[in-house]
Amino acid sequence: MISVDQLTVSFGGFDLFKKISFLVTPKDRIGLVGKNGAGKSTLLKIIAGVQEATSGNVVMPKSSTIGYLPQQMKLTDGRTVREEALTAFESIRSLEREIAQMNDELASREDYESEAYMALINKVTEKQERFAILGGGNYEADLEKTLLGLGFVRSDLSRPTSEFSGGWRMRIELAKILLRKPDLFLLDEPTNHLDIESIQWLENFLKDYNGSVILVSHDKAFLDNVTNRTVEISLGKIYDYKANYTKYVELRKERREQQMAAYRNQQKMIEETEDFIERFRYKATKAVQVQSRIKQLEKLDRIEVDEEDNSRLSMKFPPAPRSGTVVVEAKEMSKSYDDLLVLDDIDATIERGEKVAFVGKNGEGKTTLARIIMGELECDGTMKLGHNVKIGYFAQNQADLLDENITVFDTIDKVAVGDIRLKIRDILGAFMFSGEAVDKKVKVLSGGERSRLAMIRMLLEPVNLLVLDEPTNHLDMRSKEVLKQALVDFEGTIILVSHDREFLDGLVDKIYEFGNKKVKEHLGGIYDFLKKKRVENLKELERNTNVKPEKVEVKQENTTELSYQEKKEINKMISRFEKDVKKSEEEIARLELKVEELEAELAKPENGANAGMFAEYDQAKNGVEEQMMKWEELNEQLEEWSAKKTW
Repeated sequence: MISVDQLTVSFGGFDLFKKISFLVTPKDRIGLVGKNGAGKSTLLKIIAGVQEATSGNVVMPKSSTIGYLPQQMKLTDGRTVREEALTAFESIRSLEREIAQMNDELASREDYESEAYMALINKVTEKQERFAILGGGNYEADLEKTLLGLGFVRSDLSRPTSEFSGGWRMRIELAKILLRKPDLFLLDEPTNHLDIESIQWLENFLKDYNGSVILVSHDKAFLDNVTNRTVEISLGKIYDYKANYTKYVELRKERREQQMAAYRNQQKMIEETEDFIERFRYKATKAVQVQSRIKQLEKLDRIEVDEEDNSRLSMKFPPAPRSGTVVVEAKEMSKSYDDLLVLDDIDATIERGEKVAFVGKNGEGKTTLARIIMGELECDGTMKLGHNVKIGYFAQNQADLLDENITVFDTIDKVAVGDIRLKIRDILGAFMFSGEAVDKKVKVLSGGERSRLAMIRMLLEPVNLLVLDEPTNHLDMRSKEVLKQALVDFEGTIILVSHDREFLDGLVDKIYEFGNKKVKEHLGGIYDFLKKKRVENLKELERNTNVKPEKVEVKQENTTELSYQEKKEINKMISRFEKDVKKSEEEIARLELKVEELEAELAKPENGANAGMFAEYDQAKNGVEEQMMKWEELNEQLEEWSAKKTW
């Protein structure tokens, strides 16, 4: 058990934490949440022992071990992937060497009856028992299992770490932490450098782990699948919920309503007390009561409420010219970097209005194909864009192309047009630029801040094809919601390279899976794809082992397999009717509002004989009825097409 006791952290008179306390018990899976800047990463650093608190303590048994993964690490080169991962077992390997030396000594001695010989045998036995308890016999297998689970292949294990990108280096560091099997994991944004398959592997690892976990993440699905407890940091205090993230959001809403009611009651009491003091301050007969009320206010523990922006920012893309039906077309396309073949003989077609996700392990060519579509890389074979295609591209390196000498506000003001210019500060606020931050020069921004600014800038340019490479890496929950809704409403074509399942869910309608230098197309959403992949993997397992997995039942709901073109047509019709239903609902809402406004006007005496207004009222009412009938018909057709989707 680990105790965070009366922890306070102050910076120049500002309290980040104010005497916070909580316990971490075995098997706890804690999601640490709060606004950016609330102190989540700082709290992890203090528990890990790499930063000191102003006051208070973190108390834990001396034998407890901690595995800490920060967002940024200093990495060293000079070893292969396997050698670097083996450093996680230094204590076990040291014990192994010790046992080997003692066994050599036993083999060379002949004083079998002496006390020293028996003492050495006892010592070897004791060391071997400890070696077995630490899992010494399996550490090589654990190493491979962990590295392969995090996306490496066996041939990678003998490669120098210097050959890998920063993201892959972070995976090695994560593997080392997992392999040490500490009593407590402290993980700060562990999914930032992982693909979907690796994230799912990590989820299963953490769910089955015997120790405790505290993690910071903006990945809702990851939090929901791993955590059983949520600790929120707000205004220097903590609120502890015995629930995963989704349940916490519901419970927090209830708590906030209670908090707001208590705050309003206290504010009313303070106002009444201050009125009394002001009214009777100079009356001698009331002096005792006045002094009593003043002391009462001084002793009052004032309720604070964390500011919350409940406004629903509606962010619309500027209108863009209509593109041709085929937006992107690849035929027999291949790409190599010197002798390394990345993509081999790819055929792919993306049509107008499709929203496509590129998924697969890192290094399989997702970003490469995105850059070929952009025209940044050459390829063999054919890659062409359709008629009148205008591309908006976002990748982490786009941040480097910003003008460093202008402010955040001016960066957006230069590309904003029309009514959107009136919302610049709201949009910047939605992407975590508020207050004085909008007046900062670009050159003083962090890497994450530059990425967010580049994202906003791209969203405001008139394009009809968006190519987004990991757009959510530096976004908090609210920013992701704003971006996702804007992309859902976008009427152009979208290509998304992302590992964030929650973000992709309900947004994309087609998946391109990258693997073994090929690209495979899957129709449907991200969870349809993941469900199908699990079935495919089980079939693969059966083929390879001729042993059926236990407790696995795959239901065959439809024995008639639809062709690719049939599936494509069904998806297209569902998407079309969903848009028509949404437009019909918006028109009904507009007409109903108009009816209400006209009813209010006709209720006024001066409009009692206004024939023109009566005619307009009747027309609006008839319009509501017609739209309702149309809405019902569209819904029926949507249901019919949705019923045909059996995969």
